[in-house]
Amino acid sequence: MGTVSERTRSVLVAVVLVAIYVALTTLRQAGAIDEYWSQVMDLSLIITISAVGLSLIYGFTGQFSLGHAAFYGIGAYVAGYVTKTLGGSLPLYVLALAAGAAFAAAVAFLIGLPILRLRSDYLGIATLGFGIIVKVVMDNTDKFLPAMGGPRGMLGIPQVTTFGWIYWAAVATIVLARNLVHSSPGRAAIAVREDEIAADIMGIDTTRYKTLMFVLGAGLAGLAGGLYAHRYPFLHPTSFDFLKSLDVLLIVVLGGLGSLTGTVVTAIGWVFLLEWLRNVLPQDFLDWRGVIYALVLIVLMILRPQGLLGGRELVLVPRREPAKGGSSHAAA
Repeated sequence: MGTVSERTRSVLVAVVLVAIYVALTTLRQAGAIDEYWSQVMDLSLIITISAVGLSLIYGFTGQFSLGHAAFYGIGAYVAGYVTKTLGGSLPLYVLALAAGAAFAAAVAFLIGLPILRLRSDYLGIATLGFGIIVKVVMDNTDKFLPAMGGPRGMLGIPQVTTFGWIYWAAVATIVLARNLVHSSPGRAAIAVREDEIAADIMGIDTTRYKTLMFVLGAGLAGLAGGLYAHRYPFLHPTSFDFLKSLDVLLIVVLGGLGSLTGTVVTAIGWVFLLEWLRNVLPQDFLDWRGVIYALVLIVLMILRPQGLLGGRELVLVPRREPAKGGSSHAAA
């Protein structure tokens, strides 16, 4: 089958996405996918949104961040606080998601201005420190906002996130990221990743594009946190610590730096792998899950140091290539 026009390709992709949504929704409603695996599926898509955010920051812009879970947690706590105090109606739920994403993005902008002047390991250490600060603040929120629970965790958040919200939010996130990467700002960010000094010499405002990607990536993490807060009944500061940042970082690296589809596939596979190990390992060996997937990581890094897809992308439908020799009358 030959390649197709961009418009036809977009329609076909939309049809496939709707078909997948209808199929999964039908299976869930029929009980073929039980509540446990439904929760795992939802979590995998939420993690995908957060991981795509980090992919913009690190995979495409080359800014090494070890504090991504902090933005995830900020979005969760802010969104959860809005609906817990004001109510869980649809307008307030949408407001809560927007508030969580916006607050995470605003914090990223404020801290990004000074720390994005750092590079490589120094930037990683700075973002790690930021993540620790956020964790400490979460542990002490009950002292100024008792509803947030502090070290006891946050309960009472309306559980209004549905599979539809999560699925289409993930789709929108991937589409947004894809379009951004192929835009002028995206190409500028990639130039920064490849050689920041050369990009600066060429007249690219490196600070501007690093900050842009950092803010957008944090906003996506905040959105993921808001969805998480309204899908799972308990928030605790330990859910957003350094280890969670490391998980998302590993997903981006394993998927392949600069590959959105690699990040998506790895995020979903990662969550399902951990839960599968929880089910197949005897109770006495559950603590060995960490060892097992650490070994998997080591093997993958030895066999595929560039990650699952490297910098390549998977496509559902190939694009139409211009005809050689100047003629562009390709069949759709």
